[in-house]
Amino acid sequence: MVRGPYAAIAAAIVAVSFSSILIRWSNSDAITIAFYRLAIASVIILPFAAIDRATPLRTLPRRDVLLMAGIGVVLAAHFAFWITSLKTAGVTVASSVVLVTSHPVMVAVVSHFLLKERVAAMTAAGIALGFSGVVVIAVADLRVSGTTLAGDLAALMGGVMAGVYFLAGRRMRQRVSLAVYAFVVYGTAAVALFAIAAATGKLAPTGDLRTELLLFAAMAVVPQIGGHTLYNWSLRFVSAPVVSVSLVGEPIGSSLLAWILLAETPSLVVAVGGLLALAGIFLTAYSSSAITAPAGRVPAQEK
Repeated sequence: MVRGPYAAIAAAIVAVSFSSILIRWSNSDAITIAFYRLAIASVIILPFAAIDRATPLRTLPRRDVLLMAGIGVVLAAHFAFWITSLKTAGVTVASSVVLVTSHPVMVAVVSHFLLKERVAAMTAAGIALGFSGVVVIAVADLRVSGTTLAGDLAALMGGVMAGVYFLAGRRMRQRVSLAVYAFVVYGTAAVALFAIAAATGKLAPTGDLRTELLLFAAMAVVPQIGGHTLYNWSLRFVSAPVVSVSLVGEPIGSSLLAWILLAETPSLVVAVGGLLALAGIFLTAYSSSAITAPAGRVPAQEK
């Protein structure tokens, strides 16, 4: 049991790092990808949620269901923005994943100004580093094209939505089991994305149907279920430093996989900006989790 959670986190980081690669391999639209990924994940989780005795689906208060549905809509927006970023010409996997993973910095800023939670010196340093890295990436990509900068902004918006998702879901996860919470949130997100896809004519996958469905299933099984479910479980047993390190694990893993599998190497300036942002994410996550969460019990990323 001592080594189990650490091994689980390592496996989860590898699993979620494949998310951006699978998305890049797909020929479908961003909304189409997001819908099928969450729809398939919801179907997989349903049997576990149905037999859950901790918080049975039938006995959930209407207020909790509505709150989780709202969180699901936010999650749908997160995936729509982030996958759109990955599908934007000129945006590298490295810059997109670093920007969307900057949510600890966003959460810290929101907590300070809206929730009136005092920011520690280390957190402030992390925020400054994180935003400096974001600015460096944005300036570097602006030199490429305005379209690339728009893709960066979409990734950043995905990070903002992730921050809202974690802030809103923090209390819900204290009284709702993981399986039930994931099913309601993922299911609602899938319904919201279905409505958008149907309204915009993007419901049907593009390219070879069999290949696209296999990619969608892989996204649902590997990064969504095998990555985040395992990650959520393991974070209950580890310390704040491990949480912080794990948060920067996905951008590093995704960048390495993009280099190996996609032959994609970010520019030197983007790499420098990414390193600054990752340092800021680490400092912010470490200081915030050490203060607000016992034993590193914070929600996991949803990539």
